[in-house]
Amino acid sequence: MVCREGCSAPSVLSKINSTNRLTNKTRPSIFNHMVEQRTAALDSVFHALADATRRSILREITRRERTVGELAQPYNMSLAAVSKHLDVLERASLIERERRGTSRMVRLNPKPLRAAQDWLAYYEAFWSSTLDRLQMHLESTQPSGQTAKKKEK
Repeated sequence: MVCREGCSAPSVLSKINSTNRLTNKTRPSIFNHMVEQRTAALDSVFHALADATRRSILREITRRERTVGELAQPYNMSLAAVSKHLDVLERASLIERERRGTSRMVRLNPKPLRAAQDWLAYYEAFWSSTLDRLQMHLESTQPSGQTAKKKEK
């Protein structure tokens, strides 16, 4: 079918080159929410760990649970600023806060750290083997009798 100028009918070529037949419109799209949730959780853990103050706070509460005031004491910042850091840690599920009387106790929740450690362990194995191969290569290309250290003069 050849279409003349001004023809409004779709051409045969546009039908042949259409990708509509590749799209299955009868099935609803499937979205893996578990992957997205795990990725978001891991992202929030690494975001929380990206700040030195938050890492220091986590280090403090590994020893024992502390009050917000105790956590704020070593830092030159207001309780409100420390509370914002605690909010980030709490959103990442790295800490749990509990009200006891007039105090807010903060304790570590180590479970999200395990997920981050597992993720890092995969890459540690990769880098360890890569660095081992690099070391072996460098040692094999070194002239005999020469050590890794510079010769003493």
